Amino acid sequence: MENQKHLFNLPDNIHYLNGAYMSPNLKAVEQAGIAGVMRKTDPTSIKETDFFQPAEEVKSLFGKLISAPSKQIALIPSASYGLMNAIRNVPIKKGQHAITVNEEFPSDHLTLRKFCQDNQAELIVIKPPETILGRTQEWTEKIINSINEETAVVVMSSIHWMEGLKFDLKAIGEKCRATNTFFIVDGTQSVGALPMDVEAFKIDALICASYKWLLGPYSSGLAYYSEKFNDGEPIEYSWMTRKDSHDFSKLTTYPEEFGANAMRYNVGEFSNFIALPMIKSALEQILDWKPENIQNYCFELLQPLRKYLEDKGIEKDDDKLVSAHLYGLFLPEKVNLNNLLDDLKTNNIHLSARGSSIRISPHVYNNAKDINALIKVLDQHF
Repeated sequence: MENQKHLFNLPDNIHYLNGAYMSPNLKAVEQAGIAGVMRKTDPTSIKETDFFQPAEEVKSLFGKLISAPSKQIALIPSASYGLMNAIRNVPIKKGQHAITVNEEFPSDHLTLRKFCQDNQAELIVIKPPETILGRTQEWTEKIINSINEETAVVVMSSIHWMEGLKFDLKAIGEKCRATNTFFIVDGTQSVGALPMDVEAFKIDALICASYKWLLGPYSSGLAYYSEKFNDGEPIEYSWMTRKDSHDFSKLTTYPEEFGANAMRYNVGEFSNFIALPMIKSALEQILDWKPENIQNYCFELLQPLRKYLEDKGIEKDDDKLVSAHLYGLFLPEKVNLNNLLDDLKTNNIHLSARGSSIRISPHVYNNAKDINALIKVLDQHF
């Protein structure tokens, strides 16, 4: 795969290695958003079918991306919204517990903590090993070994949002299925840049905000809910999630019955005439590129950085077990993080600090100049 910076409007004088913070707009996504804004200038251009058909198109595209039927996908305004829709429908018996991982993304942890408080259940947090080499595999094994028949639900990100470690979702999903444990995954940190297959990984609910690796707008997202959730209780009671809601002549019959499958979990006013065209454009481009090609591009892009770290004797886990689009780098003790961040800013290098590490998150708009600029600054501090 070749560099795709020409499809973005990123300034030439910056090195943007911060896609895990927020993606830049594709030019096509930007234009789709502008066109969406302009549509409301003349509301007669918005037909009744536009409240539903574009949403179905977006769900179909997302389904292709994660290997799921579109009927099991819902449109959500945020990851926390999608997570709460899922967690409130997880059955739990007295004495059962819930599992998450150490330093999980706040929305995931807080949602699960509330679930445990409401159900007087223990929240078990699986900590990583102290070592860096072998960290991913050992952490995954600790998660799997902690899951048993008393585990009501496991909630975790598809990769660790700070370190980029690629947990073995397939193995975790298989253990959850064998113990009748619900497996809820926050895919915000990887879906769109790393292959995802909800069927193969036996995921019961997959929640994704769109503003990172789906290259979409903020305050929008998509969620997959397996058939286990088809009779569940949604957060809200919008008219748009009811059976035959597309027939505007029947609105005041106030139907009780929800639409089929995951339709009940759609956010109210899901037919966002600005956001949906942007998400659609982004998904079409991602499907054209293919997530595996994006991942391979980023992996090759980071090769000089990995070689540099190896030459410096900086310990890291197996390269194949760490994502290439979100690469967490533990800093040597002698490095002053604040001084490093100041130096990076001076050199127009944009990335994130998380804890005592830095998070390097490239995409197909990055090139060798970006990585070389980063290495040059790191070399002044390492």
